[in-house]
Amino acid sequence: MLRVARRRLSSSLSWRPVATVGARGPLAGAGGPGRDDDDGSAYQRRFAIESPFFTAARGFSSAETLVPRNQDAGLAELPATVAALKNPNSKILYDQYNHERYPPGDPSKRAFAYFVLSGGRFVYASLLRLLVLKFVLSMSAMTVKWRGKPVFIRRRTDDDIKLANSVDVASLRHPEQDAERVKNPEWLVVIGVCTHLGCIPLPNSGDFGGWFCPCHGSHYDISGRIRKGPAPYNLEVPTYSFLEDNKMFIG
Repeated sequence: MLRVARRRLSSSLSWRPVATVGARGPLAGAGGPGRDDDDGSAYQRRFAIESPFFTAARGFSSAETLVPRNQDAGLAELPATVAALKNPNSKILYDQYNHERYPPGDPSKRAFAYFVLSGGRFVYASLLRLLVLKFVLSMSAMTVKWRGKPVFIRRRTDDDIKLANSVDVASLRHPEQDAERVKNPEWLVVIGVCTHLGCIPLPNSGDFGGWFCPCHGSHYDISGRIRKGPAPYNLEVPTYSFLEDNKMFIG
């Protein structure tokens, strides 16, 4: 098979010598016929190999674009994105069919726009902070930190106050009236540490609507008094005073 392929390849190849004679003639000196003293050679031979195989290889390795020349005229009529897919190049063309390109703005007005946008952020943040503070103050319960301990501040409704006053104090493990534990019946302030082993009770939990300690199952009522579980005492009430109706000072 290799011999047959070699014979076919050699038969398809054709070569022809192309001779270039020096300008002074074939007999220019004593060096013999066809020698040139300046160039040092009388004939320069080259072989031009003509073969369909090499022609195809030379055409395949051409540096021209993959798109035929007769199709270049049609690329201008296509959108830039479609033309870029058919004929990729390093030149960036923006597609004008989908959107309109606006000229850049006035540089003298950019500083004012940056100032307005940056200042607006601080204004919006301040307004948002005020809204959050008002929302926190209006909540029924919140927790603050005092002397490294959580302090539960709970705003009670009229039903909560009636429920706290309706309890038989004599039946309590640590008997205390609700009026003895609050300065304003609407607000209850207690230290959020269980009197059993120092865990933090969960608010709005338990069998009595107050707090529940998940460690050992102590239940506190709406006034922070122990009603069920191993805790020996009620939740401690810190020292506090009201500066305004919705503002208090703890400690």
